Amino acid sequence: MAKLEHYITVGKKRLRCGYTTGTCAAAAARGAAEALLTGRFPPAVTLTTPAGIAVTADLLHTAAGPGWAACAVEKDGGDDPDATDGALIFARVERRAAAGVAIDGGEGVGRVTKPGLDQPVGAAAINSTPRRMIREQVEAAARAHGCAGGWSVVISVPAGAALAKKTFNPRLGIVGGISVLGTGGIVRPMSEEALMETTGAELSTLRSAGRRHVLVTPGNYGEDFSRDVLHLDLGSWAMCSNYIGDAIDRAAVLGFESFLLVGHLGKLIKVAGGAMNTHSRTADGRRETLCAHAALCGADRELVERLFGCLTTDEAVPLLDEAGLRGAVMASLGAALGENLRRRAGEMRIGALFFSNRFGILGTTPGAEELLAIHSAGTKEKFAQ
Repeated sequence: MAKLEHYITVGKKRLRCGYTTGTCAAAAARGAAEALLTGRFPPAVTLTTPAGIAVTADLLHTAAGPGWAACAVEKDGGDDPDATDGALIFARVERRAAAGVAIDGGEGVGRVTKPGLDQPVGAAAINSTPRRMIREQVEAAARAHGCAGGWSVVISVPAGAALAKKTFNPRLGIVGGISVLGTGGIVRPMSEEALMETTGAELSTLRSAGRRHVLVTPGNYGEDFSRDVLHLDLGSWAMCSNYIGDAIDRAAVLGFESFLLVGHLGKLIKVAGGAMNTHSRTADGRRETLCAHAALCGADRELVERLFGCLTTDEAVPLLDEAGLRGAVMASLGAALGENLRRRAGEMRIGALFFSNRFGILGTTPGAEELLAIHSAGTKEKFAQ
């Protein structure tokens, strides 16, 4: 098995990263496509992940027949492996008459049965970024060998059904196997201590550079939304993962004057309910918090029951729209979120904006507009004066 030799340093620890199931699926698809076009499997394939890091993966369990080829890549979880570490991710590639690359899931890949997730009901639980990576790798193989036409790719994980029992997939309505995931293609070590120390190091570096106002996001979604939709300047930005309370504490100790939090509603609704560590193992309460605020804003029992049955906050927003309650409920959540953040932050100014990739900006805490103005693109001089 080819180990990824990419490390992050946290304090005195050097931790090895791994690569996602999505990267495995894309690498396996590239290998199978190469074999189908050339008649032989390369021993390994190298691809560049969305994070910009190159991954070389060995091809295992190769097989081929008339018009098809298949192989597997072993998942490498790095120094903090998850349930899928060591799992074999297979790709079977065939030619087809129709143009384009058709991607589906086979054995051990979950199937979406409820709305509100990355893929529609009925689709294989292969998320958008892995689908793009798979398509790009197959198309690259075709271009390299001057081949036109269409392709069919089926991803399978023989151990997926058993592995899925260790994940939240059954609760999310994903049945039959695991999800093929990964927005950056790289698995970064996820130990709690390492993540908090990473955030602390980022905040300390910013403060040492003279920054007085910090923009914080839990993860990549908040970063992308801040840059691409809100057009905020990321010159004073840090990532906190699930450890929002710890990030606030560290920022306050370092002497930041203000703290702006930008995150998905599904994450920050937990903070509105009082949870400062939003990891799913520690806290959820999303539907309970949403239902409580909807009831406070006039939702009847039928609507509350429908909201309680939603798997995601994105699924709940159209129900609030139907009742004409979205604005009121989001304002109520924003007020609760702001109160909990201010209680944790003490004298440091703090505010938040929460959003949905599907619905855009959903709400803010009172006073957040002033902090958004500080971080607006073109106002770098406000960061360090």
